[in-house]
Amino acid sequence: MPRSGTIYKLEQKAAAVILDDLSREVYCVAGIPIDAIDMCTVLRKICAAAAERQSFLISTPNLNFLSNSQADVEFRESLLASDLCPPDGMPIVWIARLLRAPIYRRIAGSDIFAALREGYRSFQCHGEASFRPLKIFLFGGTEQVAAEACRRLNLSKPGVSCVGYLCPPFGDDVALCEDQFIEQINASNADFLVVALGARKGQSWLLRNHSLLRVPVRSHLGATINFQAGAIKRAPALMRNLGFEWLWRIKEEPALFYRYWHDGGFFVRLLVTQVLPLALATRWRQFWRRKHDFVIVTNENDESMTLRLCGDAVARETPQTIAFFRKLVAKGKSIECDLTSATAIDARFLGLFLMLRKQLKDRGNTLRFIKVPANLQRLFRLAGVEYLLSPG
Repeated sequence: MPRSGTIYKLEQKAAAVILDDLSREVYCVAGIPIDAIDMCTVLRKICAAAAERQSFLISTPNLNFLSNSQADVEFRESLLASDLCPPDGMPIVWIARLLRAPIYRRIAGSDIFAALREGYRSFQCHGEASFRPLKIFLFGGTEQVAAEACRRLNLSKPGVSCVGYLCPPFGDDVALCEDQFIEQINASNADFLVVALGARKGQSWLLRNHSLLRVPVRSHLGATINFQAGAIKRAPALMRNLGFEWLWRIKEEPALFYRYWHDGGFFVRLLVTQVLPLALATRWRQFWRRKHDFVIVTNENDESMTLRLCGDAVARETPQTIAFFRKLVAKGKSIECDLTSATAIDARFLGLFLMLRKQLKDRGNTLRFIKVPANLQRLFRLAGVEYLLSPG
């Protein structure tokens, strides 16, 4: 029998630091999770995961990732399942700024790798005296490029060492699934697996083989292997910071023109149909609508829990809500969220929902939204998370 409804007016309390997905400061940006994080924290998380041999999937969303996530469910799931999603592309940062999310600069995958190569010097930013150099394994690219990248990594910098590389046949999806690849990668005892198979194929491969890989840190870093090998020159810092790296990439690799043309058209459509309407609605709510206190009403039975969210589910409510969600996840039950009485949901709280979904899914449970009023259905659509309303 269901227990009687319990009303929780969440209170601000000091809490012990717990490192899980709910503790991440994640914002929903056009339907995908983006971490508001700095480079030093990224490096610290990577080295901690490597030292503890803890599975740690990093995705580095850029505009191409965003486009693929809206067209490919499996690709989107690879981002939702990731343990860290720093903003790789400037368009992600621009969208975040429009949504008032505190994501002010890009943290590109190539910059993360370059910082790791710097070793001890890069860790002065957060006071670390030393750390164990990371062992890198390269998966993807051509034989010539991978061999040269491995040689250069072992030649110049103290922060990483390359312990091997594999170059699977291009275009052969069946070959990518061969057990020998997984066995060779695991046998290397590497700390960090750098994959370069193309965005869709690489993210899919990492997701499908997540439980088989024993290398703790994994990430698809695109052109990083080419940059490390010197096969492609990276754009100057000024062009990268202004968001014009794509022009440089087309100069270096003319075949990328069609990808950037497609992504550019997608970006314009996304701005007009989703981002700008959502940004205007957000500003209207912030300046003109009365604020409503946030309350959660719970009902629990033997198999699941129902939460009725009342009032404004916004960023200022997330610290205490995280602690509450953490207790719910520990009960090992699926959760239904009744949004009948919710008056507002912002990008930070949507990001928290994505992390709650990930935590529940990792434990074999589900998150469902029920009784969603029309205005919030529109908000979910504009925010790119209409898929959360689907029973599947």
